[in-house]
Amino acid sequence: MERMSLRPWAVGKGGCLALVILGGLALIGWSGAAHASPVVSMRAGTGPAERVSRTPLPEPADAVLVVAREWKWNRYLRDALRLPAWLDLGLEHRTRFETYDHPWRASQPSGRTDSQIQQRNRVRLGLNGKHVKFLFEGQDSRVYLDGAESYVTTAIRDEMDVLQLMASITVHNVLETGLRTDLHVGRLTMDVGRGRLIIRNDYRNTSNAFDGVHWQLGRDKHWRVRLFLVEPVLRDQVRPDEQSKRSVFWGGYVETAHIPRVRLNAYYFGLNDQRNPDVGRHRTYSTFGTRLYDDPKPGRIDYEIESVLQTGKRGHVDHFAHFQHIDIGYTLALPWSPRVLLHYDYASGDRNANDSQHSAFDTLFGARRFDYMPTGNFGPFFRSNFSSPGWRVIVVPCRGCEVQLKHRVWYLATSRGAFGRNGLHDPTGGSGNFLGHDLELRAQWKTTDNLEFELGYTHWFKGSYLDRLPDSAGLPPGGNRDSDYFYIQTKFRL
Repeated sequence: MERMSLRPWAVGKGGCLALVILGGLALIGWSGAAHASPVVSMRAGTGPAERVSRTPLPEPADAVLVVAREWKWNRYLRDALRLPAWLDLGLEHRTRFETYDHPWRASQPSGRTDSQIQQRNRVRLGLNGKHVKFLFEGQDSRVYLDGAESYVTTAIRDEMDVLQLMASITVHNVLETGLRTDLHVGRLTMDVGRGRLIIRNDYRNTSNAFDGVHWQLGRDKHWRVRLFLVEPVLRDQVRPDEQSKRSVFWGGYVETAHIPRVRLNAYYFGLNDQRNPDVGRHRTYSTFGTRLYDDPKPGRIDYEIESVLQTGKRGHVDHFAHFQHIDIGYTLALPWSPRVLLHYDYASGDRNANDSQHSAFDTLFGARRFDYMPTGNFGPFFRSNFSSPGWRVIVVPCRGCEVQLKHRVWYLATSRGAFGRNGLHDPTGGSGNFLGHDLELRAQWKTTDNLEFELGYTHWFKGSYLDRLPDSAGLPPGGNRDSDYFYIQTKFRL
């Protein structure tokens, strides 16, 4: 395995990139970036007045890679230091307390309540010219109150590491055609489509990152094509993160909005992951997918349909799996803009671990929270081997507020397959496939782009599958009893 000689807030293998960043100061100044002083004004609207930064915020290097909320907020610290407009400086801190009872994972054999405080800190430093941009983003993810049996993985803890370190080149009018193209090189994060297969994780305490190259070509919001060739970054809880030449990820993604009320995404992702010493766990997958959707608007029906097919090899065994997602929604033209959604998801599972066909769907580098339930130290449901209908109601009672009530029913797609990554498995199928159902209440309040509050409660009514599991499955005592999960978090940015 190749290790990048990373150190906190630095990249050894990418040292040449750091030198280019320093040298790029002169180039950025030449490209027309101007100095600006902060101006303070009052934002009109309901709710308390907000102090708004008027210093221009040039588009950063990762603007087309991730959703705007990941980088677009008022840079109060930069304004206070009176830094030039082409120099970006931003800080973000998030703290979340979460707790749940009656754990079901075999790694928690005493069945004790698991409570944690998760904290995530990020710092962004960018040099933003008109055509050439550089970005460094560091992330420190820690956990407190965890005990010997707490569920802690690299999805929760990853101390003092580099999340992004990249250079980008942008051409806004390629050969006078009106097209825009961007090239990114270095360590980067990506949001692709809805994020079910590739995402810059938000709720999770750590985020996916990749070392490599990304290119896009597009015309405004009408269409764009994205291509990438990267090595996924392998997180470590306390040591510097690394990448491996034995794990390569590549793909292409096309987005178009030419047809009214039909937005189309089509994509192909390839993965060749040979890192594990166990050859049986090597993954050589090709993933093909399409996504059709319409944006919600008051007084009309909207929808989202995503269909994914996955082929290749799992070790020496043929791999064939698929995933299907359907949303049908309606937004009422009433106060609070009530929106009703019906969901259905299906992800194939593996019926027999000893046959010549592997069928468990692999969600690659996607996220689950927005579709299913909170993850963090909870999150029992993975996008593999399940069938789940459900519904959701969303209301907006005040400016910046959103309240959701969600209910889903859960079944294993095949009773002989594993229950996600929870370590629970009855290969005989004698435990059935009913996992239960959950009810979730979630409230968010975004007072400004710089300050957010959120809390939520989930009750998982566990199904007969957990009652019937054999002792060999390793279910902790009380693991078949209903679980209650609660969290409260705050996030602020400077």
